[in-house]
Amino acid sequence: MNRTELRDFLDSKVEQYNNPKFIETDPIQIPHQFIHKEDIEISGFLTATISWGNRKSIIKNSKHMMELLELSPFDFVMNHKASDLEKLKVFVHRTFNSDDLIQFLKSLKHIYKNHDGLESVFNKGAQTTSLQTSISHFKSSFFEMNHLSRTEKHISDPLKNSAAKRINMFLRWMVRNDNRGVDFGIWNTLNPSQLSCPLDVHSGNVARKLGLLNRKQNDAKALVELDEALRNLDSNDPVKYDYALFGLGVFEGF
Repeated sequence: MNRTELRDFLDSKVEQYNNPKFIETDPIQIPHQFIHKEDIEISGFLTATISWGNRKSIIKNSKHMMELLELSPFDFVMNHKASDLEKLKVFVHRTFNSDDLIQFLKSLKHIYKNHDGLESVFNKGAQTTSLQTSISHFKSSFFEMNHLSRTEKHISDPLKNSAAKRINMFLRWMVRNDNRGVDFGIWNTLNPSQLSCPLDVHSGNVARKLGLLNRKQNDAKALVELDEALRNLDSNDPVKYDYALFGLGVFEGF
């Protein structure tokens, strides 16, 4: 396929998958349970954090996590007492355990009290066509308080050559307004043109088959290469093609 044919093909796949039906089988259904901005942010961030492995397991455990937070994640983060954290000790998703969850809640409270919230932190260090430096800055802010060192592994750092798939997915949810009812677009200080594709095994393999990516590893260098290719197709909304790459890989076995 030439560039025009490839863009038309991928645009058709975006149209196919970027619609409310996608929500039914995707972890993005968790923040869709909420109305208020801070509840959407926190539920989305925590869900994205554990979004690796079996999708049904991710959704099940994310729902459990929200129930433990009394279906009011922002209120729980800001007003919990030490005794409230005891009931969280039953939580585990793969290597993300209750100690990690409790640390995340404490760090989120720190972010909202001292950094004016998640959107404000990610806005710092933002570049014209990239938020990867912002992600690294966010990780530093998130862990600048006393914390468990083991929990640091659950937030990736692009400046240490990570593709940071889960945080890039979370940023897509928050920043991109798709006008289709899937991505939220509740962060107005950042633009879809700054977003990067959540690069994982599925999107990476499809991107290589389509000639959008040559690098074999799914790391930060591969993300830069894929970003450039997708921006050549649509500089204003490059990450919309995540729907095409993911859908082709997961649902069609492309």
